[in-house]
Amino acid sequence: MTDSAVMEISYDDLRALMEKGQSLFLVDVRTQQEVDEGRIPGSLHIPVDTVEEAFSLEPEAFKAKYGVTKPPLDCPELVFHCLLGKRGAAATSKANQLGYLHARNYAGGYKEWSEKTAQ
Repeated sequence: MTDSAVMEISYDDLRALMEKGQSLFLVDVRTQQEVDEGRIPGSLHIPVDTVEEAFSLEPEAFKAKYGVTKPPLDCPELVFHCLLGKRGAAATSKANQLGYLHARNYAGGYKEWSEKTAQ
C-alpha cells in the first residue's frame, strides 16, 4: 500500500455501521454551503482544510469546539466523506498521518448517499 492509498468504505458497509450505531464517527469535510444543502445523518462537519488542526486538538479543546468527544487514535470506525470522494480521501490521508490508522474514506460521498437514499 502506498502513502497515497487510503482505506475506503462502501455505501453498504457505511449503512451497516450506521445501523449498528455504537462506534461510528462520521466526518463531513465539505463546505458549509454544501452541508446546508443536505447531509448524512449523524455526521460531524469539519471542513477539509481544518481536519489536521481539528484532529491535532487536545480532547478537551476538540469537545469544546465540536460538541462531541474526540475519537481515540485506535477508533475503529472513523469515516470521512465529501461530495465525490477526493476531499474525503485527502482528509483520511491526513488522519492516517496523525496516527488514526483505521480511518477510512466513504468514496461514494454525499452524491452517492443522496442518490441511494432517495430511491
